[in-house]
Amino acid sequence: MRAVMASQPLLRRRSFLKSLATLPYLTAARAEQLPPVRAITRGPKYHWFGYYDKLQFDPTGRYVLGMEVDFQHRSPRPDDVIKVGLVDLQDDDRWTELGESRAWNWQQGCMLQWLPGSKTEVIWNDRQGNRFVSHVLDVKTHNRRTLPAPIYSISPDARWAVAPDFRRLHDTRPGYGYGGLPDPNKDAPTPEDSGIWRMDLRTGEKTLLFSVADIAKVPYTRGDGRRAKQYFNHLLFSPDGRRFIFLHIWMTEGGRFWARMFTANSDGKELYLLDPGDVSHFWWRDPQHILAWAWHPSYGDKFYVFEDRTDKAQVVGLNAMREDGHCSY
Repeated sequence: MRAVMASQPLLRRRSFLKSLATLPYLTAARAEQLPPVRAITRGPKYHWFGYYDKLQFDPTGRYVLGMEVDFQHRSPRPDDVIKVGLVDLQDDDRWTELGESRAWNWQQGCMLQWLPGSKTEVIWNDRQGNRFVSHVLDVKTHNRRTLPAPIYSISPDARWAVAPDFRRLHDTRPGYGYGGLPDPNKDAPTPEDSGIWRMDLRTGEKTLLFSVADIAKVPYTRGDGRRAKQYFNHLLFSPDGRRFIFLHIWMTEGGRFWARMFTANSDGKELYLLDPGDVSHFWWRDPQHILAWAWHPSYGDKFYVFEDRTDKAQVVGLNAMREDGHCSY
């Protein structure tokens, strides 16, 4: 049984926040202190950015990445192409087109982002022929190189990227995968050749760290998924880049959705099952702790702070943060 502790400082903070609720004039005072807001892209086309955990601003804060498309209100088709570009906040919000992508979705775009630590290089996913790839572009020199696989999460030193099988992800969760390439294992619940890959961003060398079949062999303590179609999603490197999270997901015959949270070293070693099957949104607090929405028999569905590679978890306030959603530090 996982150890769970109520956070006493957060309980005291709850009482403090309750007292603030009796001071409505603070709302108006706080509104006056908000920074100015403006739109930095213009029609007639539509612009957005995804995902919330990607580096949208360059290190100077001057350039902002975005994606451009000429339609809304329907799912993307394989022949839909988006433009990727950047906005210059110091030049009348000028839009500069950088390239295009045929591997994208509304939820996460094409994983467009600045390479960590770089002032000039950006990366995004694309589809070329019968494979998904990623492009690295220097926005100053316009030199571009193409890597032989897509990316999902990038290590803080920009050395490694990890990614799931986007073909399978599109078949199981279309809002997160990419169209255009069918899943060759569509009818296989736990394939041996679909999984999580790590790619060297300098050389393009890629390695299969785990297959779906590998992770399906880890014993189930909740929501037995051995007969269900399984897949991976939501990969995220730790702040020091030594480990990463991924979710192992399936749906039972009754329509119940399950997601186990695993952590592993960046090379796939020291795999650890951190949550047995009822986790949702999460974020690394530091290299050892993870904030995640999960279920526990003592407190039910709450945000918990998990300590990696242990059975320790601390509930984040009994009456605070009551609903699931994207969380970050």
